[in-house]
Amino acid sequence: MKRHIPNIITCCNLICGCIAAGAAFHHHFYTALLFILLGAVFDFFDGMTARALGVSGRMGVELDSLADVVTFGVAPSAMLFTLFSVVRYPMFMYSDFWFTVMPFTAFLVAAFSALRLAKFNIDERQHTTFIGLPTPANALFWASMLASCEDYLRSPMMNAIFLFAFIVLSCWLLVCEVPMFALKFKSYAWVDNKVKYTFLILCAVILIANLVLGVIEGNVGMLLSRGLAGCIGLYVGMGLITGLLHNHD
Repeated sequence: MKRHIPNIITCCNLICGCIAAGAAFHHHFYTALLFILLGAVFDFFDGMTARALGVSGRMGVELDSLADVVTFGVAPSAMLFTLFSVVRYPMFMYSDFWFTVMPFTAFLVAAFSALRLAKFNIDERQHTTFIGLPTPANALFWASMLASCEDYLRSPMMNAIFLFAFIVLSCWLLVCEVPMFALKFKSYAWVDNKVKYTFLILCAVILIANLVLGVIEGNVGMLLSRGLAGCIGLYVGMGLITGLLHNHD
C-alpha cells in the first residue's frame, strides 16, 4: 500500500489542476489560484513522501510531470484564455478573427510548460539549480496576477498585444538556458546561501506588508495574491541577474 501513497498525492495535484482549469473557464480566478496553490503543496510533498517511504520510481516521476502539466500549464492557460475575452483590443484588431484567434495563444503557456518539464526530466544539471523558470513559479505568477490585478489588466493601460507579449516572455523564461537558484540547502551558512536568504527575507517583508495593508483595507485575499505575484517577480529578477552573472563568470 505504501508504494501507492506518493502517487495518490500526485493525483491530488492533478485533480487540483483540473478544478483550477474548470474554475478559470468560468472566470473564477480566485478559486483557480487557490487550487493551483493547493496543487503546488501536493507537488511539494509527493516527492518528499516517496523518498521518505523509499518507494521512488520512474512511474512516480512520469506521473508527477503529467500532473504538473495540468496544474502549472493548462490551468494558468485557461485563466489567460478567459482573460482574453475581456481584455481590450486595439482598433486594428477589432474583428471577429482576432477575437477568435487571440484567446487560443494562451495555450502556448501549456505547451512551453510541457517542454520545460520534459527538459527538466532529462537534464542532469538541474539537481541543485534550475535552468529556466520552474513551472510552479510561472503558474503562480499568472494566477496571482489575474486574481489580484484583473481590473488593471482590463484597463486601457493593457491590451491584447501587451498580454500576448507577456505570454511570449513567459514561455521564453520557461525554456531559456539561464540558471536560476533553487531553494534547496546543502548547508545553512549565510555565506553559501546569501541569494536565497536575501530572497526569503524580501518575500517575508512583501507578504507581511501586503497582509497588514489587506487587513487595513479589508481585502486580505487580493493583497496577499498581489504580494505573491510580487515575490515571484522578485524571484525572476534575482534569478536572471544571478544566472547571467554566473554565465558571465
